[in-house]
Amino acid sequence: KQLLCLLFLSFYVTSSYSQLSHNFYQHICPNVESIVRSAVTEKFRQTFVTAPATLRLFFHDCFVRGCDASVFLSHAKAEKDHHDDLSLAGDGFDTVIKAKAAVDSNPSCRYKVSCADILALATRDVVALTGGPSYKVELGRRDGRNSTRKSVQHKLPRPDFNLNQLNTMFASHGLSQTDMIALSGTHTLGFSHCGHFSKRIHSKDGIDRTLNRQYALQLKQMCPVNVDPRLVIDMDPTTPHTFDNAYYKNLQQGKGLFSSDQVLFTDARSRPT
Repeated sequence: KQLLCLLFLSFYVTSSYSQLSHNFYQHICPNVESIVRSAVTEKFRQTFVTAPATLRLFFHDCFVRGCDASVFLSHAKAEKDHHDDLSLAGDGFDTVIKAKAAVDSNPSCRYKVSCADILALATRDVVALTGGPSYKVELGRRDGRNSTRKSVQHKLPRPDFNLNQLNTMFASHGLSQTDMIALSGTHTLGFSHCGHFSKRIHSKDGIDRTLNRQYALQLKQMCPVNVDPRLVIDMDPTTPHTFDNAYYKNLQQGKGLFSSDQVLFTDARSRPT
């Protein structure tokens, strides 16, 4: 059963929401960060999938309507019903739902913290839990009221994008090529279904030449032509459970799972970064 992040803030939010700040909840729910962190840590202890699922959920939410948790809304033809969102793991949604419940169980915090902020905090927490850096999160987002399947169309990068397509999409959000390369590094966690890269290993023209041949042969064994569509492969073949810089080292060895990953190293414009 999928719970909704209700729009409690409709009755609470003032114009101050136009400005995000690190101490937004200082006088409203001062312990919000520790409450969320505790709930996320408990979920992470139950399943590692919590980390990549939450991270990917945050990206999919932010790139469609901004970071407003509109991907949580359920109704006919909502965002999460678009085919690009159908593969979002349920553990990401569950992480935020449980953290929201933990926050609302505190009387002083009840119905005062947006799901959008909780998702942003939870994402920071899963990065830290997997060995990545912790960082300050600016808060004060409002939960979105609108969520349509149509709004997702052409808003998320595809695994076969070239550098121009990646740069164009990220630039539409005010992000530079360097920003795009940094954000691509989140593929150091997570997994992909075989169908998202099968053309690179099962083409009539042979194996994609930018792909490390030994790695490609391993992928062909794990993802044969008639593979179960539910089978998933780690994005990072070296340290799949650690938020580190192995993703970039993999690209230098031709081990980027998607062509949109490998192009960051094969294209002379992005290779120096």
